[in-house]
Amino acid sequence: MATPTSITQAPPTWSALLQCFGLIGLLSFGGPAAQIALMHRELVDRRNWLNEAQFLRGLSFCMLLPGPEAMQLATYTGWRLRGTAGGLLAGGLFVLPGAVVIAALVWLYVAFGTLPVVQAGFLGIKAAVLVIVLQALSRIAKKALKTPLAWGLALAGFVAIFALNLPFPLVVLAAGLIGVSLRPGAPEAAEATAIPVPSNHWRMIAIWVGLWLFPLCGLSLIGAEFLAAIGWFFAKLAVVTFGGAYAVLAYMTQTVVSTHGWISTGQMIDALGLAETTPGPLVLVTQFVAMLAGAQLGGWPLALAAGGVALWATFIPCFLWIFAAAPYVERITHQPRLRGGLEAITAGVAGMMLNLSVWFLLHFLFHAQNILSIGPLALPAPDLDSLAPKALLLTVIAPMVAWAVGGRIFWLLAAMAGLGVIADRLPLG
Repeated sequence: MATPTSITQAPPTWSALLQCFGLIGLLSFGGPAAQIALMHRELVDRRNWLNEAQFLRGLSFCMLLPGPEAMQLATYTGWRLRGTAGGLLAGGLFVLPGAVVIAALVWLYVAFGTLPVVQAGFLGIKAAVLVIVLQALSRIAKKALKTPLAWGLALAGFVAIFALNLPFPLVVLAAGLIGVSLRPGAPEAAEATAIPVPSNHWRMIAIWVGLWLFPLCGLSLIGAEFLAAIGWFFAKLAVVTFGGAYAVLAYMTQTVVSTHGWISTGQMIDALGLAETTPGPLVLVTQFVAMLAGAQLGGWPLALAAGGVALWATFIPCFLWIFAAAPYVERITHQPRLRGGLEAITAGVAGMMLNLSVWFLLHFLFHAQNILSIGPLALPAPDLDSLAPKALLLTVIAPMVAWAVGGRIFWLLAAMAGLGVIADRLPLG
């Protein structure tokens, strides 16, 4: 059967595809912007497997989807080059190196995380994570908040999560509907596409839906309560992850910490900091959380099972979205209303990320929190007597360190870990 690319040029060999996407997977540090730039260099500039227009249309398409856009762009590119098998190879190679590193980091964290010097290092890492989240918020705000409507949606997103405690999926849905309804215009004329829709396309979609959800149903039916809860939560998360992993971290953190009690707030911030050091998508933090919760509940067998379930629930839908919608990319990327919905969601996500920043800051700087109720509002209020001076000092220092290292995440985390060890020796409360 012809692959999507074979209409215009011979597809790359499997060994070339393996070499290219293996390299991308191993070098995919630094977040989606760096990962997308790496793919552009390898796929467009060096190998000429895609032209500029094809690459940008694929990127625009992936940004419309929930989930990690860089991983989905790799999957889409592999699909264009060698069909479904190519998409599986490219997407899998983008995720697997990071997943292996995450598993090793969880083992190290469980084995050595309680040592005083390690805890001191993580105090510095937590301060670095605050800076990283604020930097991500700044990038999204510059891109998304260009109109009064966008600023209003951002403010509404912040209030909805921070003060009203509304469900994250509901806020995302509401923002998307507002954007779709307020963006006028007929669809733009799309370029003629040489990618045909296979005759068995809907059967393929049904297979992927079943592949994603049937194992989770099986866990529920056999009474594996913890694994089923992990699977269904991260499956739900996969549907609403618009705007990148940072967008849902507040929802994820509050659910795994407050609702389920799987891990603590400090462990969640540690998980994010360690996930930042690995190749692959940041949403691999879901694997870290699941494995850590499993290790604490039932040891390493449960940790490995929980990690596998989290990876399945998180990434199988990424393949589903790509394989289901990829033949329609030309039409999808020329729909003004869809772009309006995405822009509105991104604006709302900026407000929700501000909530994440405030939430992390309060829990990092203060050991105790209270809830201040004002009518329908429920505002987190820190206990000022529980201020942590060392955490405050590191929070002040972290932006200066980020500037000194030029925003390079690995060096920021390493430097702040060292400063955390030094701060621990200071005679502060």
